[in-house]
Amino acid sequence: MIRFQGFVSAACFLFYLAWKMGVAAAAAAGDGSNGTVAPTHYSVRIGAVLDSNSFMGAMIDVCISMAHSDFYATHADYRTRLDIHRKYAHNDFDMTSSALELIKNEEVHSILGPQTWTEGKLVTELGGKAHVPVISFTHRGGSLSYTPSPYFIRRTPNDLDQAKAFASICQGFEWHEAVVLYQDTNYATRFLSMLNKAFQDADIRLAHVVAISTLAEDGHIVNELEKLKTMQTRVFLVHMNAVLGSRLFLLAQKADMMSEGYAWLVTDSLGNSLNSIDSAAIECMEGVLGLRAHVPKTKNLDNFRNRWKKNMLLMKPESTGRELNVYGLWAYDTVWALAMAVENIGPVNPVLLDINNSKSGSDMFGVQISQIGPKLVRELQSITFQGLTGEFYLIDGQLKASALEIVNVFETGDKTIGYWTPDQGIMPKLSLSTRQSYSTSIKELKTIIWPGDSVKHPKGVAIQKLRVGVPKKYEFINVPDNLHTNHTKITGYALDIFRAVMVQLNFSLDYKIIPFTIESGLRNGTYNALLHNVGKAFDIAVGDITILADRARYVDFTLPYSESGTVFVVRNKNGKGMWSFVKPFRWDLWLTIMSACIFIGIVLRLLEHRENEKSDSAGTNNQKFGFLFWFPISILAFPEKNMVASHWSRFVLVVWLLMAYIMMQSYTAKLSAIFTVDQLDFRFSNDYYIGIQKGSFTKDFLVDRLHVNESKIKEYSTIEEYHYAMNKGSENGGIDAIFDEIPYMKLFLDQHDSDYKIVGTTFRTGGFGFAFPLKSPLVVNFSRAILSVTEDENMGAIEQGNSGPKYSPFNQSDSVNKQSLSLTAFDFGGLFILVASALLFALFCSETSVGQKLTERVRYYHHRCSVFLSFGGNEPKVNSTVNPDRSGDSFSEKEQGPDDSDRVNLDDSSGPGTPARESEQRNADISATDGQANESESEQRGIAVSARQISS
Repeated sequence: MIRFQGFVSAACFLFYLAWKMGVAAAAAAGDGSNGTVAPTHYSVRIGAVLDSNSFMGAMIDVCISMAHSDFYATHADYRTRLDIHRKYAHNDFDMTSSALELIKNEEVHSILGPQTWTEGKLVTELGGKAHVPVISFTHRGGSLSYTPSPYFIRRTPNDLDQAKAFASICQGFEWHEAVVLYQDTNYATRFLSMLNKAFQDADIRLAHVVAISTLAEDGHIVNELEKLKTMQTRVFLVHMNAVLGSRLFLLAQKADMMSEGYAWLVTDSLGNSLNSIDSAAIECMEGVLGLRAHVPKTKNLDNFRNRWKKNMLLMKPESTGRELNVYGLWAYDTVWALAMAVENIGPVNPVLLDINNSKSGSDMFGVQISQIGPKLVRELQSITFQGLTGEFYLIDGQLKASALEIVNVFETGDKTIGYWTPDQGIMPKLSLSTRQSYSTSIKELKTIIWPGDSVKHPKGVAIQKLRVGVPKKYEFINVPDNLHTNHTKITGYALDIFRAVMVQLNFSLDYKIIPFTIESGLRNGTYNALLHNVGKAFDIAVGDITILADRARYVDFTLPYSESGTVFVVRNKNGKGMWSFVKPFRWDLWLTIMSACIFIGIVLRLLEHRENEKSDSAGTNNQKFGFLFWFPISILAFPEKNMVASHWSRFVLVVWLLMAYIMMQSYTAKLSAIFTVDQLDFRFSNDYYIGIQKGSFTKDFLVDRLHVNESKIKEYSTIEEYHYAMNKGSENGGIDAIFDEIPYMKLFLDQHDSDYKIVGTTFRTGGFGFAFPLKSPLVVNFSRAILSVTEDENMGAIEQGNSGPKYSPFNQSDSVNKQSLSLTAFDFGGLFILVASALLFALFCSETSVGQKLTERVRYYHHRCSVFLSFGGNEPKVNSTVNPDRSGDSFSEKEQGPDDSDRVNLDDSSGPGTPARESEQRNADISATDGQANESESEQRGIAVSARQISS
């Protein structure tokens, strides 16, 4: 029994010992030792190329180590492990060789790097040939750059977004041109093309571009800076790494280019490293604006920063004293993304991890193709997680666009003054809410300290004193002949506008006014000669300078400050006098009116002769003859109804009154036009002599466009010379018309308004404006100031203070008839035809048997309709006798009552208003009141008799 128990104890001990040995073997296999038990973790080799001589390399090295340990401490259950192989190099050649060694000898499946721009191209080509993803923390790219390999992944944002951000900043500060200083690399050249496109879209000009090599000596950089000081542009954009950028600003400080008036911008190549640059360079960069990637502030980030400082002190003590920047954070997040991608690939065949076992061929470098590389690229493109720098999400092998911080450098550091996003533009605070419009406004940004410790933002240009060239003349620019140097003696409308514009500018400029004269010593050179001197002898040309397309080829114009167009001015013909009242109608119309009056009198005489024969008021023959003339006129003054007796006479008078009303209204309107709108009978003739302004473009306009003979054109210098020549007339050596621009003619008509008139078509021009050299940044500023001046209420005071051009030709309608013809008989031909037709119709119905019968029928049917409407359709029976009257104008109707004793004689021959008819009407009314039934029967009998007579 005891032996059995001892045997069991020995067996249990041996079993326990065997179990411990198996656990130990499994642990050894997990650590990479050889054993017979299958490993629980698979190692994937990853390479890293780092610069051992720079703070950037040391910082990224520590961040990679921390990322590796942090990730697998959090994800201990993952079956894969990243095995990071580091290579340290001192220059670009060493870094490329290190990358080749990692791919060929170390057999890595991905490379973290390159760190600098110059090494990126070769390393990327190596990774593409071996199907090994190359992940860069610093290399940039964009849609305008070369098309990279699908195995090249940029952990940095798109540089095209950064170029658009700088364009928005320049728009916000109203800088219209800039100088770019960039590090002479292939990548920087591609970025320059992106920047140029963004600036063109924002109407910003690249005034100058300076390439500086990494190996450039200080003397070369100083020479370039001295050249830039001689230019007017004071906005400089720097695109360099931290090392070369620090040297540049130290030298710019010595060249006095970090003083007030200068504006310096830096890309995120410098902006992301501001907290890693030494303090001496930061002091020189005071007032610089820059962009850098926005990193959200979180507790994890603050914790990581503290741990990073401790690890830097332990691992890289020689690189302490500087702060962590975004490149280290990007490296940290990239390691996490790689670890996730490797794990997501799934169970890894150990054969695939060994590049040498691949059956694919090798290239000239002897590198084998990785089988896991394509899968790793696909997984990296699909991974999304929240890292230390925000959301990790790749689009087409590049980090998704995110917000950029706008930072301002001051003596002890930097501060964020605003943000820029691709969708919303510039904003003072980063907001998750979407804004409808893209903004370039900088008004809400925090206070900015500019170079020279100034808070006033630079205007972008440097002009010591603006040289203002003006034409030497008396209108619009009044230049005295005895002028020497005192510009305050020069006056005029154009100069008053210029001075008002200078007040509206958001920056101050000193200026000196210089009258323009040509070499021959003439009082005034041509306008084209003045404009050709802009950019040479003058910085700006001010005066009555017309904006023309031909001139815009060699100068840039501001917006116009005056009306545009050229017009003809002719002398007023005095058409008013003691006989002006007859001018509304031409002689033929007056004759037609008198003839119509006589004809109407004759018609009325014929229509009224029977009534006059019945009465004793027929009068003498002279009175009868006078009736023909005075009656149509007297009816207008004495429109009593008893002046005529016949129905047809009244009809004729109604037609006459209608015609008279139309003629009176037309006469009144035409007479008003003669006295209020002095229409001129202006017909341009090739025989006219035309006066123009000396040295003006109007001569070429008349010859080339209006085809006027050059011998018919005369040039004058002043308004008084115009007036004198017009008074002389072409017969005496003067002119018949003036062809000049509207502002001059407004001034001319203001002095001689009653003597002259604008006629004809207005030929459009660009108006008067100021001229600058081509691509001058001041054009936009002056144009906006001109708008402010012309829209201001003080514009009227400026015009009135210069013998104000108060006359506006645009008050006249272009549709006014220039021929100024009186109204003719033809203009009223239709009216006279209608009147004549009405008169003839009245005579026909009154004086002919056919017309009389037609009248009787109309009266009969009118009577029946009246009776029908009166009795509601129940017609009484009436026995009546209808006898036509001798005059034919009416009829007599005898009505029979029941006792045949009551008779009513209705005689309408005398028309309404005669005593006989009124008496008969009263008898009819009395009879109607005696018995309605009897009257109804009588009317029915009368209607029946009338019907039988008409039918017979």
